[in-house]
Amino acid sequence: MGVLQIFTLLGALGMFLYGMNLMSSGLQKASGDKLRGFLSAMTSSPFKGVLTGVGITSVIQSSSATTVMVVSFVNAGLLTLTQAIGVIMGANIGTTVTAWLVSWLGFKADISILAIPLMALGFLFSNSKKNQRQNVGELIVGFCLLFLGLSFMKESVPDLNETPQVLDFVKTWSSYGFGSVLLFLVFGTLLTLVLQSSSATMAITLIMLSMGWIPFNMACAMVLGENIGTTITANIAAAVGNTQAKRAAMSHTIFNVFGVVWALILFKPFLALVGVIISLFGLPNPATDGFIVSSSTSDEGTAALYGLSMLHTLFNTINTFILVWFVKSIEKAVVWIIKAPKNQESETFRLKYISAGPLATHELATEQAFNEIIHFAQISRTGLGYAAMAIKESNSTKFEEYREKLVKYEEISDKIDCEIAAFLNSVSAGDISETTSIRVKAMFKIIGELESLGDSGEAISRILTRKNIHRKDFDADTIKRLEDMTSVVDNAYKVMLENLEMAHKGTLRDISNAYNAEDRINNLRNILRDAEIECIENGQKNYQTSVYYMDIVSELERMGDFIINISQDLERAFIHR
Repeated sequence: MGVLQIFTLLGALGMFLYGMNLMSSGLQKASGDKLRGFLSAMTSSPFKGVLTGVGITSVIQSSSATTVMVVSFVNAGLLTLTQAIGVIMGANIGTTVTAWLVSWLGFKADISILAIPLMALGFLFSNSKKNQRQNVGELIVGFCLLFLGLSFMKESVPDLNETPQVLDFVKTWSSYGFGSVLLFLVFGTLLTLVLQSSSATMAITLIMLSMGWIPFNMACAMVLGENIGTTITANIAAAVGNTQAKRAAMSHTIFNVFGVVWALILFKPFLALVGVIISLFGLPNPATDGFIVSSSTSDEGTAALYGLSMLHTLFNTINTFILVWFVKSIEKAVVWIIKAPKNQESETFRLKYISAGPLATHELATEQAFNEIIHFAQISRTGLGYAAMAIKESNSTKFEEYREKLVKYEEISDKIDCEIAAFLNSVSAGDISETTSIRVKAMFKIIGELESLGDSGEAISRILTRKNIHRKDFDADTIKRLEDMTSVVDNAYKVMLENLEMAHKGTLRDISNAYNAEDRINNLRNILRDAEIECIENGQKNYQTSVYYMDIVSELERMGDFIINISQDLERAFIHR
């Protein structure tokens, strides 16, 4: 095997992987909203979770992407651990669709013949002005590159009959009985760890099998190894996540390792079952001892390819039907293996839904960001509560506590704003749909408004501090008026949070509630200001005290402006016209 041939093989593998990523990306962008809806309809039923995992993985053609997505959604609180385990089980079944596509279109139908003409269609779609057509164009180009890469890989693999020394080496590997099974299992695991794609490893295994490099039983051992290797992707994603995310990734490992253990114990009977099923289609039994493909175009080749795909499907389906009844037991096991940190309860004001590490998918990562924004808004509303308490507090010690809290909340707002912005930058740096791009821009504006609300809370604490330094006090009537003002601002907060929740669920239809809340703030501000000016003119109020009072009213009205801006951002980006 020459140097050029090796580099051609590596290049073809790169084309296959890039095509798969491009196809998956196009599918995700084309069906992003549908996938969000699919996940939002999730229930606690493990069977529905399995069906969801099958459906999503069949659509995006990557169990790794699905499991990373599930881990990030557990981290974001969108899925419980029980739901995640069900989805992961389904993802393992869904990924077998790829093996069947490659077996049929890549080997038997040889779709690569049509790949170049299809490229032209993909190019035309990708140059369309309509965003959805561009996504479909990306999907088509990825599909073509995937099967072109597979075709080049097949062509670059040497014929073993022309290289007898390699044939002898492969035969030696296959001559250790059950030891060879374990050897090829480890090889499949390591290859998947390196490529980070069980679909790519499956394609390589199918090529090796169809070219006669390895016997059928050793190819089956490699497939079992690939099911262990693919779990590493989710564990890498969970490494920087919270405890629940780590547990979700661990459940994936437990699921696949358990399956491999029973498949190894029943290795020969399991292969015999696969052989019987393939024989029912009128093809040779690939599970006979020493079965090696002599020609990939013969019935032998077809039987081997379909047999390997059947084993992959049966393995994951049987494993799911066994373990779906023990989801609660798996949950207990991972909770026992991965303990919650002792200081978890004291971890206040950290991001709840966003963690560093690989994004599940750029399209669906906005779910995490939106959850974090809702959390940010709830924190901001708590800050207003401290401002209200500081306004009516006459005890200097207690007031100082509230002032420090408002300063702390302003610092928290700055930190959360920066961290969400950094996350949104990483999302927008990826290849996302036009709809998602518009929503990401809206989220940037929203976190800016929430950060400004934190500044306003701290500004109120400064006004009150100056009032206290100059030994000015608000009378009971003034405090009552400020309480009324903070109450209408708090109501606007409540409306804003409702709109955020509805936008997240896709049920926001209009923001008239926000405009009504803003009108109440402005009307009350005008009434309070006019009444105070009249009191000053009549000499009923100390001018300096009234200035502090009016400054607080103005700051509260400014908070209302920031709040209505958030609902307006939601209206522009999340309401479907």
